[in-house]
Amino acid sequence: MNLDPVLLEILVCPDCKGSLTVDQDNDELICNSCGLIYPVRDNIPVMLVDEARRPEPEATRQPDA
Repeated sequence: MNLDPVLLEILVCPDCKGSLTVDQDNDELICNSCGLIYPVRDNIPVMLVDEARRPEPEATRQPDA
């Protein structure tokens, strides 16, 4: 994933206006406030709440292999 750093500085979560963290391993942007996870497809962030997913609860997370 290769996102413009200037773009990342101005992007915020459309749901709560929180700042975002890049998850390079999964090609996603994660909201630091509400936790919504936005996909990045073809290096384009999909900043639609309907396309975002909620993080898995701790109890249902699969351990890393």
